[in-house]
Amino acid sequence: MATRLTFHGGAGTVTGSNFLLDTGGTKILVDCGFFQGAMDGEEAKNKEKFPYNPKEVEALFITHAHLDHTGRIPLLVREGFRGTIYSTAPTKDLAELILRDGIDVHGREEGGRDGFYTHADVDRALSLWRAIPYHEEVVLGGGVTAELKNTGHILGSAMVECMRGGKTIVFTGDLGNTPDPILPDAEPLTRADYLVMEAVYGDRPHEDKETRREKLEDIIEEAVRAKGVLLIPAFSIERTQEMLFEIKTMVDERRIPHLPVFLDSPLAIRATGVYQKYRGFLKKSVGEGDAIFSFPGLTQTLTRDESSRIEKTPNPKIIIAGSGMSNGGRIVFHEKKYLADPTTILFLVGYQAPGTTGRALEEGAREVDILGSRVRVRAQVKKVSGYSSHADMEGLLQFAVGVADTVKTVFVINSEPKTGAFFAQRLRDYVGIRAEAPQEGDSVELEF
Repeated sequence: MATRLTFHGGAGTVTGSNFLLDTGGTKILVDCGFFQGAMDGEEAKNKEKFPYNPKEVEALFITHAHLDHTGRIPLLVREGFRGTIYSTAPTKDLAELILRDGIDVHGREEGGRDGFYTHADVDRALSLWRAIPYHEEVVLGGGVTAELKNTGHILGSAMVECMRGGKTIVFTGDLGNTPDPILPDAEPLTRADYLVMEAVYGDRPHEDKETRREKLEDIIEEAVRAKGVLLIPAFSIERTQEMLFEIKTMVDERRIPHLPVFLDSPLAIRATGVYQKYRGFLKKSVGEGDAIFSFPGLTQTLTRDESSRIEKTPNPKIIIAGSGMSNGGRIVFHEKKYLADPTTILFLVGYQAPGTTGRALEEGAREVDILGSRVRVRAQVKKVSGYSSHADMEGLLQFAVGVADTVKTVFVINSEPKTGAFFAQRLRDYVGIRAEAPQEGDSVELEF
């Protein structure tokens, strides 16, 4: 039987990563993520049954902990998956935080995300989970072996390299925006027969690292002069820690005035603890300090009462809160209060999915619906893509060049349709690689 690769999520869309590799001797999944965004009923897909039998899957490899790569794992287990889940140790710890937060945010033990899963389902998933280091060989059925390699995207992120009979298939997961201030660079790839490659930013560049740091410093100083509020909707994992590290550096070097900074996200606070725990996965120069992410003026508001008291602190101040796309979390309470104030600056530092409030704000909406109210937007909305934890167009191209001499096909995934088509064409034109941008449900036969 020929090997077949099927794209059950993360194809023709950024989120919902779920790829099934069926070699005839074994079935392997890479990622099992949550669909996000309100466009075209994306989140409704999360309620659908898996289009394969989870009981038949031997192994599930998780590239990293973000919700769009992990969010449906408990549902997979509920539907009968009893294989082994593999990831790095930080990914396992961060994924547990994210999965339990998915239940607790909705405030009901039975049902979690609209009836998807419970804490018991998460417990069962964790009992099947095996944490492995980078480059440890995993022996699977049908003569397949696999190992993880660092991608520099978030703490513990990995690409999955599957091998059999001298042939190699690599699933990149999300590739990091290297060089990163706190994470080691992604490992280069020099050989692959097939490459399943993300392209979230496959059609545009980021600002360089110095430019983004200067913009952040300028924005903080602008908020101070206006005696306003700087709101930063930040993803709880990686983006928050990067923001804290950048601000800490500016405080330590006395490059910005002293002002209160609030980290208002229980998930981000707990995730920052995981970063402290796994210092060996950070850049050596970063991991050596005792207080990697703390500095004078920083307050972590774990409880709702602490969060509600933030408004009593006089301006200027900085509030970092989730969610990163303003489609939930504590940031929406602050946006409801402060977006109508022209002294407010909303600073977008990550990808905003179509249909989210963050995307509407990015595109210049002058009114948005927040918590059942219509809110006028008089705040300045600024965006810096250089703080993305994803590689940009040039970074992605350079990564693909490493396998140009060996790769038969690159499958472009985790991108909006126009972006995926653009990047696939760019690979064909500039690198001379055969590239396709599959859609959800597409299935291809591979020589593997």
